[in-house]
Amino acid sequence: MEITEININIRDEEKLKAFVNITFDDVFVVRGLKVIQGNTGLFVCMPSRKMKDGDYKDIAHPISNEFRQKLEKLILDEYHRLLEKEREGGTDESA
Repeated sequence: MEITEININIRDEEKLKAFVNITFDDVFVVRGLKVIQGNTGLFVCMPSRKMKDGDYKDIAHPISNEFRQKLEKLILDEYHRLLEKEREGGTDESA
């Protein structure tokens, strides 16, 4: 399974830095990932739903740590590429 598209919508908020949609094999999309600024740097949150008790539960998420790291690296690399392009005056927000 390959990630065939990463679509990033950059935000300029204190913690929320971007919304992300990813497509697998040009046939399956997962929407609602987030790039978050944490205490130790940026990280990617999976799409989640707020439960009745106030906790959040992931709707979709990687099973293996290896795939989670691969996914996060690809998303953050694209996020940084878009920020750099924005600084240079470009307006394209998708890969």
